[in-house]
Amino acid sequence: MGIVREHYIFRGNVQGVGFRYTAKYAARAYGLTGWVKNCYDGSVEMELQGEQELIGNVLKEIYGGSYIQINDIERKRLPLEADERQFKVRF
Repeated sequence: MGIVREHYIFRGNVQGVGFRYTAKYAARAYGLTGWVKNCYDGSVEMELQGEQELIGNVLKEIYGGSYIQINDIERKRLPLEADERQFKVRF
């Protein structure tokens, strides 16, 4: 399928519930790059880059988080970031 980059905004009970660290550990386990951060409006913003199937696996792990409750997701495809080397939590 090739490498893709996707941007997400998650809304719901997504801050203070381990979302960013679940995303970080899952993305790194699957060898994906990108970043995740909390937003001032209570949402979480994330970009993932890698194989589409592996991105799907990361999203499944996030949805499986004990306290994470996602009510809405905005998603769009982005151009690839050629120099990115890892997945980071941004502050």
